[in-house]
Amino acid sequence: MRQPSPPDEPRFVLAARQMVETGQWLLPHRGSELYAEKPPTFMWIQAATYKLVGDWNLAFLLPSLLSALLTLWLTWDLARRLWNRQVARYAVLGLFVIVQFGLMAKRAQIDMVLVGMTTLSLWALLRHLLLGPDWKLLALGAFAAGLGTVTKGVGFLPLLVLLPWLAWRWRHLTAAGPGRSWNWWLILPLFVAGAAVWLAPLGIALLRNPDPHLQGYAHELLFKQTGTRYANAWHHHKPAWYYLQVMATLWLPGSLLLPWLLPAWWRRLRRADPRYVLLLGWALLVLLFFSASPGKREVYILPMLPALAVAAAPLLAGLLRRTGVRRVLLLYVLLLAAATLAIGYGALHGDGWAQQHAARRAIDAWVLPRVGAWLLGFGIAALALVAWLRLRRAGLAVVLASVLLWAMYGVGLMPALDPYSSASAVMDKVRQRIGDAELGMVAWREQNLLQTHPQALDFGFKRPVAEQWEQAARWVAAAPSHRWLFVRDTAMTPCADRAQVIDIGSANRNNWQLLPGTALDTACVARSHGGVADVAPADADEED
Repeated sequence: MRQPSPPDEPRFVLAARQMVETGQWLLPHRGSELYAEKPPTFMWIQAATYKLVGDWNLAFLLPSLLSALLTLWLTWDLARRLWNRQVARYAVLGLFVIVQFGLMAKRAQIDMVLVGMTTLSLWALLRHLLLGPDWKLLALGAFAAGLGTVTKGVGFLPLLVLLPWLAWRWRHLTAAGPGRSWNWWLILPLFVAGAAVWLAPLGIALLRNPDPHLQGYAHELLFKQTGTRYANAWHHHKPAWYYLQVMATLWLPGSLLLPWLLPAWWRRLRRADPRYVLLLGWALLVLLFFSASPGKREVYILPMLPALAVAAAPLLAGLLRRTGVRRVLLLYVLLLAAATLAIGYGALHGDGWAQQHAARRAIDAWVLPRVGAWLLGFGIAALALVAWLRLRRAGLAVVLASVLLWAMYGVGLMPALDPYSSASAVMDKVRQRIGDAELGMVAWREQNLLQTHPQALDFGFKRPVAEQWEQAARWVAAAPSHRWLFVRDTAMTPCADRAQVIDIGSANRNNWQLLPGTALDTACVARSHGGVADVAPADADEED
């Protein structure tokens, strides 16, 4: 019901589509350049999913959906094994209602697939450490951690659970569970085996091919995008307490229960219950790990959520009998309803925050009433839930409100806003204007290139804009009457005839222009190297 939209989805689908079309799966590409910001594992999964379903608008979202469902099942199963089925139900519903979990389950980003892999690894390791020994599960946990590491560099994090287990084991030497055994050595080779899914073919390619571009790709990904990115991040600088803010907002409504959960967790930790020691100890280590890096993004701590849901689940039945807890949860649903009603009313009547936001995003005015109707519908339904379930069943009200929220988001809001968020509206105008002529792109964004059929020619993504203009000028000079350039307005060259430049529209807070080949003075470009400042698109991980 929608197409890939920024910041991350278009670049992954672009790389996956190129893998399918060229048959070259080892190294992902963003247009004509190698894409070295992330390993190709997630793009492999998307490309393989496309091979199965044959529709990119379905295939690009399926990996996140399936990973979310796997995570929910693993959360349920772990809680069931550590406690019982009733606790397992609370664990899976507690995870489901968290705003960030639902949002990422509906986004085609690496992070939900990473959470699926880290949760699988943690599930296997905890079963071995708390309910074992089961050395096959230890092997599975190590392998999944290795596979997660070549999906996104922090996939090794589940192995940190060994630290709180060792601390607990040192204090309880006589406790049952896995003890000394040569089988512990399985961790390293199985972790390496998981990482070798991609590192092995990359290593073979590096040995066989001395191409400096390949060597540069490997160095960029294995060093700059891992160690340097963690220890000396060059963007997304946030204070040490940043993740407390993330948990207070994106982890609603679960974060509302922390005043009751934290003392209860502390009491169980003082009793040295190994289940809480491992679940909460691991979550704390992950929080400290990411807080220590100067570069922070809200999705980084997402892998903590399943473990915290399992740790909270045994306490939820008791908490939901408290009047104060039920009031807080019901107030959350009421505020959610009030916010959507206010925004929906503004969208329906063309004023307020919704109108301002639509203007910044170049969203057509006729779309707002449709968006407003969906928001008003959700707000009214949420109020009906509050009136029906009342204080006594506030927990159920939160669950049903979450179901309605994501249904409204996926069926109503995203399809309505898709032509603008995916840039398809602008690219449709481009196709109508140029007909069957050829299209080149300068200072482009991934969503624009993804929306071209057949795919437009690009002159580099990270390459300085002046160099892009040099290549574009040579390309245009070969057939100026049949070639056009799609350019971000701030990157337009002074060597263009401004009278013939066409303002084609706005998308993702950028203004775009079309330049017919006959309007470009290619000799001027050759003399001035484009004559524009270096305004190349932002780094791959910058949000639009």
